[in-house]
Amino acid sequence: MLKLYNTYSNTLEEFKPIEENKVKMYVCGPTVYDKAHLGHARCYITWDVLYRYLKFLGYDVTYARNVTDIDDKILKKADLKGVKPEEIAKKFYNSYIKSMEELNVLRPDIEPFATKTISEMINMVKELIEKGYAYRVGDDVYFEVSKFKDYGKLSKQPIDDLMAGARVESDNKKRSSLDFALWKKDEVHGLNCPWNKGRPGWHIECSAMIRKHLGKTIDIHAGGADLQFPHHENEIAQSECANGQKFVNYWLHNGFVTINKEKMSKSLNNFLTIDDLLKTHNSNTIRFFILTNHYRMPVEFNDEALNSAKAGASRLINSVNNAKFNDALDDEAIEEFKKSMNDDLNTSKALAVLFSLVEKYKKTNEIKYANTIKLLGEVLGFDFSKTSDKLTTEDLKKLILPLYKEFEIEDSIDPKTALDLILEKRQDARKNKDWARSDLIRDKLLEYKILIKDTKENSSWEIQ
Repeated sequence: MLKLYNTYSNTLEEFKPIEENKVKMYVCGPTVYDKAHLGHARCYITWDVLYRYLKFLGYDVTYARNVTDIDDKILKKADLKGVKPEEIAKKFYNSYIKSMEELNVLRPDIEPFATKTISEMINMVKELIEKGYAYRVGDDVYFEVSKFKDYGKLSKQPIDDLMAGARVESDNKKRSSLDFALWKKDEVHGLNCPWNKGRPGWHIECSAMIRKHLGKTIDIHAGGADLQFPHHENEIAQSECANGQKFVNYWLHNGFVTINKEKMSKSLNNFLTIDDLLKTHNSNTIRFFILTNHYRMPVEFNDEALNSAKAGASRLINSVNNAKFNDALDDEAIEEFKKSMNDDLNTSKALAVLFSLVEKYKKTNEIKYANTIKLLGEVLGFDFSKTSDKLTTEDLKKLILPLYKEFEIEDSIDPKTALDLILEKRQDARKNKDWARSDLIRDKLLEYKILIKDTKENSSWEIQ
């Protein structure tokens, strides 16, 4: 049975959809004002795998991922460039779609745009005012957080603590600094509505789109951990107050991508765009890099990790390059794969299952192993039509550079020769029956994804 970590309950829960065999799933999509970066790749690859896996299990999945095409950042960039906001949104939406296609991320079943859901947003804001959960201040409308007793439960921040720590707003427009905008006055870019010209607050967009396309209660709502508060917290408040019922059954959040221990983000200007990354690494390498880590954990981006991922992806994809596939499968491996994935999408263990199949296929050449590698690899979103990146000499040297110092090898020596020299040191240890040193060298190389293969005559190395 599939178990997922529900952020709302902070527990691993058995997945039970509202309607048998059907899943309604929503993921917060991009705000299209700039190019997508590696942090976006981590998010959308993660939930792409969940989407693929749910379908693999036989569920009828309706997956919606929105596009925020009206937002302060879009308007600011449009004003700066002297163009219309829709030009900015269209340009970067097209760029985002191209990046997702390059990453082999499947298109969602439904892709709602904020600008095409305005009437539904206005209706939801009206309902919240009528029910006493929202109030007007001039031409702005705010949600009154104190009216929703469960506010803060997703992010584990009790409302009393939030109130105590909140800043007092200087303009005193809001009744509380925790109250958030449902509708904002905007005479320049605004739309006609019951409260003069204006535009929606960011949070109301997702709530309205979900209600329109998926219903009042959905199975899964996913997104990056940075959205947990306030965005998802606010979604819960306004949706449950407007709809009068539970909003989401399972909240799932993926961890950050970090660079030098800092979250990758545009505001910190430390982001690497997907376009830039794809100039040097293909989609299988990027996906492998992301999936070797559990989705809830932060991922530290560096050249060594990416080169290791390149080696792993290459080994996986190239293992079945010349296979003539048929319908035979390794049922035992499939069950092992499902066991790993059912444990809160443990993709690193699932990859280990794939590599055990790679070894079996190399040893036996039985086609059922190649078939299973391809089947399960595609569940994880790998594209077997792409020849994986070759690990260049420079890449390999970056990967094993710490081993040069460890074994006192001169920097000028090429990496393949360096590995042969290390292997010679291990052979000497084996001849002298120094098994502890022999094992130590083997284990040290394995840390850098270098696998030693021993035969009666000699030993060789290969990149995992």
